[in-house]
Amino acid sequence: MTGNADRENGPKHRAEDPEEPRVVVNDRRKIDPVTGELRAPVEEEAQEVPAAEGTSGPSLGESIVDESVAPVSDLEKQLEERTADLQRLQAEYTNYRRRVDRDREAVAASAKASVVGDLLPLLDDLERAEQHGDLTGAFKAVADKLVASLERAGLEPFGSEGDPFDPSVHEAVQHDTSPKVDGPTVTLVMRRGYKFGERVLRAALVGVTDHEPEPEQPDPPLEASQSGELPLDENAQK
Repeated sequence: MTGNADRENGPKHRAEDPEEPRVVVNDRRKIDPVTGELRAPVEEEAQEVPAAEGTSGPSLGESIVDESVAPVSDLEKQLEERTADLQRLQAEYTNYRRRVDRDREAVAASAKASVVGDLLPLLDDLERAEQHGDLTGAFKAVADKLVASLERAGLEPFGSEGDPFDPSVHEAVQHDTSPKVDGPTVTLVMRRGYKFGERVLRAALVGVTDHEPEPEQPDPPLEASQSGELPLDENAQK
C-alpha cells in the first residue's frame, strides 16, 4: 500500500515543480573543429529590452538632452571670464610697469640736470679763462676732463655766431640791421647756452642782426654830350 501511494504521489510532485531554465551554449569559434574551415561571421540580432514599468520613452518630436552637457557649458563660460580677467590684469600691470620705468628715468634725468645746472657758472669761468689765455698746464687738463665728463653725461653747449636766431633757445639782448644777412642771425654771443638731453638748462645771450636792404644809389650826373647840348668852343668864347 505504501508503495502504491508513493507511485501515485510521485508524478504529481514532479508535475508541480517549476520549469528549469535551459542552458544555451553558443559556439563562437571562428574555425570549425570538425572541418577545420573558417566559419562565416554570424551577426547577432539586437535584443529589444522592454521598458520598465511606470516609465515612458520620449514622445514624437521630443529631443533627448543630456543634462550632463549643461555644467560643461557653465565651466567653459567661467573659464572664459577668468581668462579675460587675467588678460586685463596683465595689461594693467604692463602699463603700470612702463609708467614706473618712465617716471624713474624722468626723475634720474631731472636729478642729473639739476647737478649739471649748478656747474654752469664754473664752465663760464673756465671759458673766460681760456679766452684770456689763463687756462694752461695742469689746470687746463683738469678743465678738459671736467667738460668731457659732462658732455658724456648729456650736456651739449649751443650758441655760435652765424646761427639762425631761435627765440626758444636764444635770448636777444642786442639788435642791429645789416644787408649782409638774409634774416635774423646771431652775430654776437655774450654767454653760451647749454642743453641736457632735450631740456634747455640755460638760453644763450646773443646779439641779433636783421636783414636790411641796401640803399638805392643815386644816378651819376649826365655829361654835356649826353644831355643834348653842344660843347662850347673855347676859340669862339675868346
